Amino acid sequence: MKELESMEQYEQMKNEGKYLFVFSADWCPDCRVIEPVLPDIEKQFEEFTFIHIDRDKFIEICQELDVYGIPSFIGFENGKELGRFVSKDRKTPEEITGFLTGLQ
Repeated sequence: MKELESMEQYEQMKNEGKYLFVFSADWCPDCRVIEPVLPDIEKQFEEFTFIHIDRDKFIEICQELDVYGIPSFIGFENGKELGRFVSKDRKTPEEITGFLTGLQ
């Protein structure tokens, strides 16, 4: 999974292509729990480019998108939000794949 590097990169990705933004932070225990399964989920949903957004480095993006709990997921395609799985709750691999299936 690629790391978001700048606000400019975020704006370009959000508006051009099909992306799944994965909001997380190093200190988040629920984020660490799902980390090992994310590569397999990425392989199942290759139509999305998965982008990790560090919540602490890009708090302004979190504010813009109303992401106040992590881990959280938001899908975008060519500037349009496809859907969001945003909450402070721990997510299971099944919940994540169910969410992504619903975006297809």
